[in-house]
Parts: sequence; structure tokens; C-alpha cells
Amino acid sequence: MDSFKAHLNKFIKVTDEEFASIFSFFKEVEVKKKQDLMLNGEICKSMYFVSVGCLRKFFINEKGAEQTTEFAIENWWITDTFAYERQIKSDFCIQAVERSAILMIDKQQQELLLKKHPVMERYFRMIYQRAYAASERRIRYLYEMSREELYVHFSTLYPWFIQRIPQYLIASFLNLTPEYLSEIRAKLRS
Repeated sequence: MDSFKAHLNKFIKVTDEEFASIFSFFKEVEVKKKQDLMLNGEICKSMYFVSVGCLRKFFINEKGAEQTTEFAIENWWITDTFAYERQIKSDFCIQAVERSAILMIDKQQQELLLKKHPVMERYFRMIYQRAYAASERRIRYLYEMSREELYVHFSTLYPWFIQRIPQYLIASFLNLTPEYLSEIRAKLRS
């Protein structure tokens, strides 16, 4: 709860009273490692804010392998934005990478929240802008960097991911095989 308030206050200013009201629109949930929050084919009903832990979003590719597209650690949001905004079936799964404490909000509650606390419109706009900018960067890096450069860039920018997230998931996120990622890491160590 305190971490969410501190996070909000980086973008907007809310009083203790306002925060208590804002927080009441969310549901607090504890999830186990590898617990699914949403499966492919389910209607995307919720957005998830990570208080503690790590979540990932992935899809099953044409070869039947999991392809990770996004991670969310403390103070990050995750959802299938396209499906959430339209309240339609998702092509993605969302799963806990590690034991996590999250805040959930569904579309109906979010609309009520925004009506009661218009300042949250600004907050979500800023969050979406940052997420969109990060997505643009990632797409550019995928096009212009070699796989080795991509790994070096990722591990430099997000060193805590390298320690926290299993190598096979990092490989999936970078669109590498785990074996090829092992080769890159071995080459960089020598």
C-alpha cells in the first residue's frame, strides 16, 4: 500500500484521504510462482500493478513455444492493453515469475475511479506514455541490434533482471534460444 502511494506521488499528488479512496478501487492479491493470472482466450478483465515480485506476459508461438513479450517488476503495470480496453479475448497469458503481491483493477472499477478521482486520468496517461515509449524503443532495438548487442544492452539497462529472472525467460524475451543465450554469455565472460 505504501509503495503504491509513493509510486503515485511520483506522478501526481494525493492526500492520505484521497489515497485511501483511490486504493479502495483495487483488489490486493497474493500470487504464487508460475500462477496464471490470465490465459490465452480469456477476456482481459484486469490490469495488474506489481507491489512485490515479477509478472510476465507471453503468447504461444507457431512452434508451440512460449514467447515472452513483457515483464513487470515492482511499481510496473502489466495487461494486454488492446484486449483490456476493448474487453475482448486476449491472445496472451499473464503469469507470475516469482511469488508476487499485486493490485488488480478491472475496467468497470477503473472507470469509476477515474470519475471520482480525475487526477488519476493524468496518472494513467503518464503511465501509458512511458509504456508506449518503452515499446517503441524495444521495437527499434529488435530491428537494429544484433542478438549479442541486444543482450548486452538489456543486461546493462536492467542488471537486476539478469539476477532475478530465469535465463530461459530472458532468452524468450530477447527472442533467443536458451542455448544461444548461454553461448553469448560464455563469449562475453571470456
